[in-house]
Amino acid sequence: MDAAPPLRTGLSQSRNVLKVRTLADLARLAGVSTGTASRALSESPLVNARTRERIRTLARDHGFQPNRIASNLRSRRTGTIGVVIPLRHERRQHISDPFFMTLLGYLADELTESGYNLMLSRAVPDDAPDWLDRIAGSGMVDGVIVIGQSDQFETIERVAKDYPPLVVWGSSRPGQVHCAVGTDNGTAGRMAAERLLAGGSTRLAFLGETTGMEIADRFAGVRDAVEHTEASCLHLPCPMSLDLMAEELETRLIEHAGWIDGIVAASDLIAMSALKVLDSLGKNVPGDVQIIGFDDLQFAAQTVPPLTTIRQDIAGSARAIITRLKAAIGGNSPDSLITNPVLIERETTR
Repeated sequence: MDAAPPLRTGLSQSRNVLKVRTLADLARLAGVSTGTASRALSESPLVNARTRERIRTLARDHGFQPNRIASNLRSRRTGTIGVVIPLRHERRQHISDPFFMTLLGYLADELTESGYNLMLSRAVPDDAPDWLDRIAGSGMVDGVIVIGQSDQFETIERVAKDYPPLVVWGSSRPGQVHCAVGTDNGTAGRMAAERLLAGGSTRLAFLGETTGMEIADRFAGVRDAVEHTEASCLHLPCPMSLDLMAEELETRLIEHAGWIDGIVAASDLIAMSALKVLDSLGKNVPGDVQIIGFDDLQFAAQTVPPLTTIRQDIAGSARAIITRLKAAIGGNSPDSLITNPVLIERETTR
């Protein structure tokens, strides 16, 4: 005689009944309509907070993941943000630049936590004049972040008039259309030069290309600081690309090493290369030449001697960019934000 089949326990029956595969299953379990469940998962204010949290807790407890692709199709959203770096003025620079990588890391963290994917591209406007139109009109992204204005201010302004969900890391000009988040670069340049003057330097050099708006503003701040003093300032253009920077810096600093007693570098990377060249020339820093960098990247404290620099709030600015972009995607018109620079004193100034 065959043995009777084992009885199903209440626990196994419960597990079978409570399996949640679809949004309809979740709604049935929560005792609400499918529409209410969907709105609760998307944090709609049309569902009261207690019900939203109960439905989200049930979804979490039962491992339910809504079909993001189907949801995006219904909402006409892609769930993707385009991040583009225009490099017309410095086309030899690469995305692997330490500043870009630092800012991109913070942006990626903020986007991921907000439920977005990131689509990254590097644009050389000389090769593709419609670089921003292409990504804004592609239908592949919900919004666009531009890292740096390069010499493309007018292009960005034109596109921003018809494409509101666009936020730029960069400078801000009175009356501009596009939303920008960045540092007060003019104040930063002035702050750096004033620190060198206070340390006794009178023959300053600014190292960096000034075609891009941000670097041009830094140089303008340096010139403002020395304008009504007996000091003077020399501009020595320098590429941002690491593989070209050292050779060009060496050539320029050898030529002017006997004159320069203070350097404002447009980036920490340039300052680091200048330190190496000056050491090879037998120059003492800060005894013979003071140096101030810009950005306060992680390696700035590790140079020999540790680098005095101007700090930008890169992490805070990344949060501000994403907050403003999400507001723009939601139909609002966020204001630009320009943050204050901070002088970080280390051992390359006296």
